[in-house]
Amino acid sequence: QVQLVESGGGLVQPGGSLRLSCAASGVIFSIVTMNWYRRAPGRERELVAAITSGGSTNFADSVKGRFTISRDNAKNTVYLQMNSLKPEDTAVYYCNARGTGVYYGIDYWGKGTLVTVSS
Repeated sequence: QVQLVESGGGLVQPGGSLRLSCAASGVIFSIVTMNWYRRAPGRERELVAAITSGGSTNFADSVKGRFTISRDNAKNTVYLQMNSLKPEDTAVYYCNARGTGVYYGIDYWGKGTLVTVSS
């Protein structure tokens, strides 16, 4: 059974920092691209950050320079470090594992963790 479990969400002041974690089980972690998505009320779901099995990263323009993504294959965990947080970063953040190439068809989601940026 595949499970993705997010943690680290909560309430933070504008300008503050937060680190999200996503622990994966039941999947060959090292072969998948790991993604962080977010969904805010009244807004479309967006891809925040991605990291491939080879370590290449990609970020949404809205978070470039503020967020970083990393993975620890030994721990089957992906992280999202969020700095200089803004109220518009408030959203439910979802962890996603996706296969490419010969691993096409792998697509798993966590249940999400809420991040609230407010004074």
